[in-house]
Amino acid sequence: MGGTRRLAFAKRPHVSDIRTFTVSEDDDGIRLDRWFKRHMPDVTFNIVSRWARTGQLRLAGKRATPGDRVEAGQEIRVPPPESAPQRTGRPQRKRELLTPEEEQLVRDMVIHEDAGAFVLNKPPGLATQGGTKTHQHLDRLLDGLAGEGARPKLVHRLDKDTSGALLVARTARSAGHFAKAFSGRTAKKVYWAIVVGVPDAMEGVIDAPLAKQPGTGGEKMHIDHENGLPAKTRWRVIDRAGNRAAWVELQPLTGRTHQLRAHMASIGHPIVGDAKYGGAEAFLTGGISRKLHLHARRIRIDAPDGGKIDVTADLPAHIAESLEMLGFELMHGETMPLEQPKASPVAKQRKVAAAAKARRRERRGERRARGSQGKTKRR
Repeated sequence: MGGTRRLAFAKRPHVSDIRTFTVSEDDDGIRLDRWFKRHMPDVTFNIVSRWARTGQLRLAGKRATPGDRVEAGQEIRVPPPESAPQRTGRPQRKRELLTPEEEQLVRDMVIHEDAGAFVLNKPPGLATQGGTKTHQHLDRLLDGLAGEGARPKLVHRLDKDTSGALLVARTARSAGHFAKAFSGRTAKKVYWAIVVGVPDAMEGVIDAPLAKQPGTGGEKMHIDHENGLPAKTRWRVIDRAGNRAAWVELQPLTGRTHQLRAHMASIGHPIVGDAKYGGAEAFLTGGISRKLHLHARRIRIDAPDGGKIDVTADLPAHIAESLEMLGFELMHGETMPLEQPKASPVAKQRKVAAAAKARRRERRGERRARGSQGKTKRR
């Protein structure tokens, strides 16, 4: 009765032990539980769920759930390692049981192999990672490349319908190295695309911030100058088929979700086959395939050992056939330099003049709109 009662409190992690991570551009748009699977594979889904329930997991300063989508630049606050139970001698991840056909499929994708990485030529139609309704995906097939060593790790992504060069790390050390290269924008990626119509200029840079379009569940991006994240795409025309279509080279200078697709559609030239961003206007007649015509043609990145990885991926059948049907010659694309030459003073003056002309057109359009509104009111 007269004794002192002892109250039991849950032990909270010391503030100095809490870890904070910043979401990179290559992780923009993925689920929080996927982020843990990619960067902290020892932390199971059950642990992430428990951290979320107890309020220890924070995203951008707010309580988070495993299904939340992360955005580039957001901070993820994670409890200290001691919060996770000690592992036994069991393997960290149960390997997928692949059929012989699946193992052969992923081996056939390999176009480059060294001690630190594989580069794969991902076919169109194969998702990079799984989801609620996606059971067959590249991440699952990577067990077919593990052999006796560690399981390869994804360090960047391609959309399901985009084909081409995809880098996969073979070790934890190389995964960290490549992740820094992608987040630091030192990796160079070159895409080839066929777009509807022909741009007015032969080359340019699209500088338009992107945000998730409301009402699409995060599945579609749109230009948002107020709330969007910075996004820049360099483009140039390789060849044209009259005014019907153009073969373009695209280089993403940032790594937003659907960046190339949203940017090309925003300037009135959607990528052929991209119904999501171009609607019915994104298709060509005359037997041209209705599949997406976007291919990661080349990747160049510093290797962990100090060398360079520079790999080109062959085109899938439908894009190769479309190039031929439109009269484009493959050799024209191969002669395009990866680095952008410095603009001459004359070219810079022309660019400034073109930008000023575009601004004057916008102002004239605004004045006309205000004038028409005034006339309507007077009536």
